[in-house]
Amino acid sequence: MQQNPSPSPPGEEFDRLVHIMSLLRGPNGCPWDRKQTFQSLKPYLLEEAYEVLDSIDAEDWNALSEELGDLILQPIFLAQMASEDGFFSIADSLRALNDKLVRRHPHVFGDAKADTPDEVKQRWELIKKEEKRQQGREQTQLLDGISRSQPALAEAQQIGSKVAGVGFDWPDVESILAKLDEELNELQQARRKASHEEIEQELGDLLFVITNLARRLNVDSEQALRGANRKFRKRFAHVERRLAEQGIQAATLGQMEAMWQEAKQNP
Repeated sequence: MQQNPSPSPPGEEFDRLVHIMSLLRGPNGCPWDRKQTFQSLKPYLLEEAYEVLDSIDAEDWNALSEELGDLILQPIFLAQMASEDGFFSIADSLRALNDKLVRRHPHVFGDAKADTPDEVKQRWELIKKEEKRQQGREQTQLLDGISRSQPALAEAQQIGSKVAGVGFDWPDVESILAKLDEELNELQQARRKASHEEIEQELGDLLFVITNLARRLNVDSEQALRGANRKFRKRFAHVERRLAEQGIQAATLGQMEAMWQEAKQNP
């Protein structure tokens, strides 16, 4: 990506963005922007975050630059509305973030020592816990700090990691694979009963075990599934191209499977 030979200072562009957002929300601003609420912006925040992930996966750095800007717009938008209601300003959010980063990195900004990523993570969690205690927001349950609003696969993996931290975990990968077989058998039993409710429950249990298997193998289950989705899209696009080349409009499963195997041979 070509760099601007005379880039504006980041602070200058940030101030400009905050000012533009205040104008868009102002009396003579944009009707669409003025109509938005905290609830209405939630889908856009998620959408922009996923578009950032797509750009990273594609290693498209020009797109990433643009998508990061779109993502940054969302907290500016939310903070502008909060400021209008007298809740807080974007400066409050930035000040809190800066203070937190300094406070939670005493090995960088203080005299503490942390030589490994694991040591940093442990210290971070201890400092975070103490902060919540001082704020009167101490968690009474171990899993209280895990968001219920995130994608279910990510939530499941975080739950597994959290309880594993207090010793509630399978002893090894083989034990998880055995549990996977157990859950598959229970799903089969639910299918024989033809109970949709039981099938859904057992399928959920199966997915939960799979996320724990991913965790123990040091794999992010959400990213693994995104990778599988990309691979499927690419291979099915090959099937569609081959069908079009041969003028086949109503393909049989056998024809599509043959082209799918072609796609697998050409990753």
